[in-house]
Amino acid sequence: MSDDRTMPGWAVETLHEDYAQALRIATLLYDSETEHQRLRVFRNPTFGRILTLDDVVQTTEGDEFIYHEMMSHVPILAHGAARRVLIIGGGDGGMARETLRHASVEHVTMVEIDAGVVEFSKTYLPSLSAGAFDDPRLNLVIADGAEFVRRDRESLGGGFDVIIVDSTDPIGPGEVLFTDTFYGRAKALLNEGGILVTQNGVPFMQGPELTNTMRAFKALFRDWTCYLATIPTYAGGPMAMGWGTDGDARNVGLDELTARFERAGLETRYYTPEVHKAAFALPRYVQSLMPA
Repeated sequence: MSDDRTMPGWAVETLHEDYAQALRIATLLYDSETEHQRLRVFRNPTFGRILTLDDVVQTTEGDEFIYHEMMSHVPILAHGAARRVLIIGGGDGGMARETLRHASVEHVTMVEIDAGVVEFSKTYLPSLSAGAFDDPRLNLVIADGAEFVRRDRESLGGGFDVIIVDSTDPIGPGEVLFTDTFYGRAKALLNEGGILVTQNGVPFMQGPELTNTMRAFKALFRDWTCYLATIPTYAGGPMAMGWGTDGDARNVGLDELTARFERAGLETRYYTPEVHKAAFALPRYVQSLMPA
């Protein structure tokens, strides 16, 4: 690899200062560069279609199921009676797809800042949403998620049982979704026993990001921690997903989780009740990132 991290025929991600990953571009399907950002979609033989923003992988057809299953099924099945779900971000539709697979979920509000992302994803990554945007239970709101959570629950038709923050990394537009103020306002929209989960990057490479979120969660929630999932193209180790609730959902037993999973009739490729429980067992280096 050359010093400027360019490789002809390869997409090189340089999110981290001392580490890069490269994905071969078999076919370039879309490439648009503005003064603000570069959006590309290309096909890779292993991962299928890949979406990158400023050369940072956002999602791939090949391994997106891991992220979307673990961000949605863990809180919904742990809650056990989630009827109303709020998704912040998730313009590709993958999170809405998995959430709406739960017949018990009656309403999903999805807040995406950019309508263009939704339309773009429908065209270039249709397998991710798989019809979710046509589900009558989905209310798509084009708005800034940080501004949306300022609203009172009455204006939203009530609070939410689960809130999923499907954000980009804490740079650029996604940065405001990693602040104490945002988390506090999100918590205010939770119903009793509600659960907030967040995308919190790869702890080995982005430790301060996790520590900062956990510090905020510790001040806000009775039960706060993170859980892990290994997603190949989110490189650098397992990804952390923040968890905050004032309820006892994390302690639901394996037998009950299994019963809920079977009642839901889900067909998953990564999530199992056993993986759900094990995901909360944190290696020592992740534990060390937790605030004392």
